[in-house]
Amino acid sequence: MHELVINEAFLQRLEVLQTALKNNIAGMFGGNHKSKTFGSSCEFSDYRNYMPGDDITKIDWNAYARFESLYLKLYLDERQLHTKIYIDVSRSMAFGSGQKAQTALEMAAALAYLSVCELDRVSVYAVHDSEVTEVISSVAGKERFYAEIGKLNEITFGGDCFLSDGILPSDVGYGDGLSVVISDFLTDNDYENAIDHLADKKRDLLCVQVLSAEELNPKVRGKNIFHDSENEGRTYRRNINKDIIKAYRAAVRYVQERLQNYCAARGAQYMLVQDDRPMEEIFFERLTMAGVLQ
Repeated sequence: MHELVINEAFLQRLEVLQTALKNNIAGMFGGNHKSKTFGSSCEFSDYRNYMPGDDITKIDWNAYARFESLYLKLYLDERQLHTKIYIDVSRSMAFGSGQKAQTALEMAAALAYLSVCELDRVSVYAVHDSEVTEVISSVAGKERFYAEIGKLNEITFGGDCFLSDGILPSDVGYGDGLSVVISDFLTDNDYENAIDHLADKKRDLLCVQVLSAEELNPKVRGKNIFHDSENEGRTYRRNINKDIIKAYRAAVRYVQERLQNYCAARGAQYMLVQDDRPMEEIFFERLTMAGVLQ
C-alpha cells in the first residue's frame, strides 16, 4: 500500500496549465476543448451565407444592414474528451523503496486533476499481467475527483506487466482525448503494439518512463547476488566492476532511446521521469518544455 499524498496547493497551481492536444476531433459535448467542427459555444469562428431552413436566430443583422445579404454566425464546437491513464503495477515498479510506484501514482493523480479542470472525463487503469483493471471510472468534476482519487491507494504492485496484451482488447475510444501510459518499460514484453493501437485510434499519447535514481546511476560494486524484480525465481551472481557499470548504463540508454524513438515515429510524446524529482519540476518545467502542457 502506497500513501498518495494530495497536495491541494500544488493541484491548485496546476490549474494554470492545460494539455496540448492535437487529435481532439471527437468526444461528448460540454467540454473545454475546441473541435474542428462548428457548434454552439460562445466563441465566434466564421460566417457563412444563410440558406433556407437555417436557424434565423443565428443571422447577423448588423452584417445584413451593412451588406444587404443574410449571413449566419458560426461558433466553435466544444467537446468533452476522455483522458485514460494506464499504470504499470508490476513488481519492478516497486523496486527499491517504492518511490517509482509513488511517483507513478502522483503523476496519475495530477494528470487526472488537470483533465477534470478542463471539464473532461478521466479513467485510471492498472495493468497487471495481461489484464487492465479500471480503478477510477469516467470521473468528471473536482468534487468527483476528490471523492474517487483515494482509490489509487488500493493499487497493489506485484507480478509482471504485458502492456499490449492488456490494452489491445480494452475499449480505448477513437480520437476522443489523451492516453497516458506510466511504466518503467524495463521489460522484454511487447509494448510496441499498445503504442501502435493507441496511435491508430487517433488518441493523443504520452508515454512516461519512470526510473529510480539507482536504476539510472547504480552505486553497487563488488560481488553481489541480484534477484529479477519481475521473476523471483531468477537470480544472478555478478562481480560488479567499472566495465559492468559502463555496459549497464549503455543498456539503459538503449532502452530509453528505443522507446523515445518509437514514440516519435508514432506521433506520441515521451517523458523520462526520475523518481526522486519533485512534482513541481516535472509539471511546470519538464512537461511544459516538452510541449505536453501549456
